[in-house]
Amino acid sequence: MGFIDVIKARAKANKKVIVLPETEDRRTYEATAQILKEGIADVVLVGSEEAVRKGSEGLDITGAVIVDPATSDKTQAYVDKLVELRSKKGMTPEQAREILLNQYLYYGVMMVKMGDADGMVSGACHSTADTLRPCLQILKTKPGTKLVSAFFLMVVPDCEYGANGTFIFADSGLNQNPTSEELAAIAASSAESFKLLVEEEPVVAMLSHSTKGSAKHADVDKVVEATRIAKEQNPELKLDGEFQLDAAIVPSVGASKAPGSEVAGKANTLVFPDLDAGNIGYKLVQRLAKAEAYGPVTQGIAKPVNDLSRGCSAEDIVGVVAITAVQCQAE
Repeated sequence: MGFIDVIKARAKANKKVIVLPETEDRRTYEATAQILKEGIADVVLVGSEEAVRKGSEGLDITGAVIVDPATSDKTQAYVDKLVELRSKKGMTPEQAREILLNQYLYYGVMMVKMGDADGMVSGACHSTADTLRPCLQILKTKPGTKLVSAFFLMVVPDCEYGANGTFIFADSGLNQNPTSEELAAIAASSAESFKLLVEEEPVVAMLSHSTKGSAKHADVDKVVEATRIAKEQNPELKLDGEFQLDAAIVPSVGASKAPGSEVAGKANTLVFPDLDAGNIGYKLVQRLAKAEAYGPVTQGIAKPVNDLSRGCSAEDIVGVVAITAVQCQAE
């Protein structure tokens, strides 16, 4: 059974309600049909009955709940709550209604906030910023979490490294140039996500172009300091750095470049020094190694809301919905 099949089975065992607000995109309906057929989650589609009927033509989405913000009896309560949450920013009832009737991502997040859905998946036709903005404004960060970050769950075929070819790459979707403190927070959140989703012990490598002092640069110093902070804050974690990628995942290289490290050559959770490295890294592995790439999956938001790459397939949406459902089970 492949990784995503295991995640789907876990999702089916305790079904959650997931909102898909991007009803202007055909992939949403193709994914919905598959999610319902496989019994992965209960799906809510945000939009008018007519738009949904037209958009899903030829697909069986029987069982999906269609919520039209213009006619739903819940809309007024959402308007009131949004005004309450954003009153310090000057939000008026008129503005709140305008947002909720026209920006379905906001409506979906309000459904999650009010407990009418467990989680949301969006991003097939919206940027990461557009997907996460309503989450940060309405749901905010999870208690005890310093930073919202994003990772890709990578499943590399026929791969002897990581957890049978399964890795987390972080942050590869959100934080442009994290500080040492932020990298340490990303490492802690990523370890928690790996444990939840892969159900194996996380082994965290803080990545750099240097291994244990082999290069001198301010960028290396940042990762060295991040490693120190992360170890201090999470002494129970298998975490080490700074490592070049090969020293992190290839046992022979790890033994040669960082003898004595319990992480070198064994890492499955890779923390990249910045968003450029993380984003380039995941796309290289996805395209050249033909890896499955699920994400960007967010961590640190108070309720599970996940982003998609705008280049995603319907099958990718199904996978991220299953991952989101498993995150909801852990809430």
